[in-house]
Amino acid sequence: MTANTLLIKQAVSLLEAARHQAVKQTNSLMALTYFYLGYLIVEHEQKGQSKATYGASTIKHLSKALCKKFGNGFSERNLEQIRAFFIMYKNRQKQLAIPQTASAESVKIRLERPATKVFPLSWSHYVLLCRIKDNNERSFYEIEATHNNWGVRELLRQINSNLFERLILSKDKRKIQELAKKGQIVEKPEDILKTPYILEFLGLDDKNCYTESDLEKAIIDKIEHFLLEMGKGFLFQGRQVRFSFDEENFFVDLVLYNRLLQCFVLIDLKIGKLKHQDIGQMQMYVNYYDRYIKVSHEKPTVGIIICKDKSDAIIEITLPKDNKTIFAKEYKLYLPTKAELKKIIE
Repeated sequence: MTANTLLIKQAVSLLEAARHQAVKQTNSLMALTYFYLGYLIVEHEQKGQSKATYGASTIKHLSKALCKKFGNGFSERNLEQIRAFFIMYKNRQKQLAIPQTASAESVKIRLERPATKVFPLSWSHYVLLCRIKDNNERSFYEIEATHNNWGVRELLRQINSNLFERLILSKDKRKIQELAKKGQIVEKPEDILKTPYILEFLGLDDKNCYTESDLEKAIIDKIEHFLLEMGKGFLFQGRQVRFSFDEENFFVDLVLYNRLLQCFVLIDLKIGKLKHQDIGQMQMYVNYYDRYIKVSHEKPTVGIIICKDKSDAIIEITLPKDNKTIFAKEYKLYLPTKAELKKIIE
């Protein structure tokens, strides 16, 4: 690499980083501004006006004035969203050091010191998050969107796929508060599991016939989406990965690696009902990788059978009681409703 090439590369990297930071600061400032605007609306409403009329009256007059000065971005509907945003995140007043009663001038001064740590996402993200009524669930999605740099579209997809509920189904119920406070922490194989896996992005019709090869090909074509659905820390290594012993060839449908767990994750795809032979086959795959592929510093290999239908009784009786490396999880080709998942949870 020549000196000029290196200079150009470094300059481009610097400017891209600065641009990214500027966008991040702008997004945070907008969310912070709307938080303060919501604060001013609520403070004004609470100064002795009639509870039956003050809300509509305040929003109507403020919308008219702001639209006249700043354009149509401050419709009554948008101001209602801003007001709801403040009420939902009101507890963050302490982080911003806003007193219980503050003047517009003091709020203006605070805007000159935007707090990206308080509102790390864009306003569009928070519009989506405000639709979530459960505090634990809303907190979880905010943490995950921040840590994983989810765009608005990806956040919407994760909410629609009920990620929070699906993680709850795969965890001890005592872990729900931990999810809300810390997001998804990956420390052991069980932490990467979901119930079920949602593969609606593959575009396969749940009612039509398709083969395991069709399912595998669809996943490869959408591998980026599939890795996002699998969760944190996944890297793709290969499909139909062959290994041989005793003059016989065997093929693992998908081989992934999880950099957080530091282990191989083997995926076997089954479009029918799970059989005990499928579990035995995965046990063999895992044993082979543990004995001949993984190196000393890596953790035991994990095997996940993703199937259309499974029997918990067959899984329980086939696997040893202390099993911590082989799992069977169902998949769905459509987005389940919250009601469906809550029924399973209950």
